[in-house]
Amino acid sequence: MTPTEITRVQTYLRRLFGSEKIKLVPPARKGMSVELAVDEEVIGTIHRDDEEGEVSYAVHITVLEEDLPPAPAAAGPAPRRK
Repeated sequence: MTPTEITRVQTYLRRLFGSEKIKLVPPARKGMSVELAVDEEVIGTIHRDDEEGEVSYAVHITVLEEDLPPAPAAAGPAPRRK
């Protein structure tokens, strides 16, 4: 993605989600993915697709198990009715 595309997609995502905390991070090397960050934490990547002249941008968000809140305690089986 070009710097202009990165800026445009970032502006769109900020407006869509109502947050200035969203930041697109250009790749360190050419050919790598653009990173999607919120509050400096990378949460995914953005990929550009150009198929027959139609350009789209795919957002891939990764959620790590270790970042999730604890699971609620498992409830036992429901009591049987007589």
